[in-house]
Amino acid sequence: MATLDGRPVTLDALQVLALTGYGHFTSMRVDDRRVRGLSLHMERLVRDCRTVFGADLDPEKVLDHVRRTTGETTGSFVVRVTVFDPAVDLGRPDKAQTPSVLVTTRPADRPTMPPLRVKAVRHERDLPAVKHLGLFGTLHARRAALLDGYDDALFTGPGDRVSEGATWNVGFIGEDGIVWPKADVLPGVTMALLRQIAPHRTTPVTLTEAKGMQAAFATSTAIGVRALAGIDGVPMAGEHPLLEELRDAYLAVPGERL
Repeated sequence: MATLDGRPVTLDALQVLALTGYGHFTSMRVDDRRVRGLSLHMERLVRDCRTVFGADLDPEKVLDHVRRTTGETTGSFVVRVTVFDPAVDLGRPDKAQTPSVLVTTRPADRPTMPPLRVKAVRHERDLPAVKHLGLFGTLHARRAALLDGYDDALFTGPGDRVSEGATWNVGFIGEDGIVWPKADVLPGVTMALLRQIAPHRTTPVTLTEAKGMQAAFATSTAIGVRALAGIDGVPMAGEHPLLEELRDAYLAVPGERL
């Protein structure tokens, strides 16, 4: 199911989106009509819309489009809200000032997934604070990791410092507890919720330091908290008491009614 501003989406609108790729989005996991961090997702859309289009986005109108699109669908699924201007022109992106809201849905992954084996890749996303549609570099890095026999890519930047995963934030468990890498990364909703409920520290983490941590984990709306089994072939603990506590605490976060 897909709608644009609450109406069935047209091929012309999707063609513009496919040919320009200029816009931003958020993805939300819905469980029994509730979303963990729903208000944070709306805040992201409003914030990013000002950055990308210089326009104000009405979160209540966005939620109305989501409700109309999903209807009475129950169970677990993922809703993606993509904001773009169907009238955007490659030569005059400054004229893209009237964004529309595309709502699509897809099945949700199971809540508990096996640990990820990741490959470190030197990559820095454009405008990392914005969840934008510029995914070529990200997907190319993921593809390279998959072709090398890994499950996904872990990004590093200047000074060989770890930043984030391809489409997820990364955290670590060290001798003194939970560690989030200090870097220019997407401010993920799941990461934000975990920071609210679990003691932690934020500090630069080099790739060598990351491989020496007791455990590591990926976080995103779609996967929740997922352990890393290893980085560049260096094994890491797929289970850890603190990791289990973190996963349980996240699952206990009450969802906001859609």
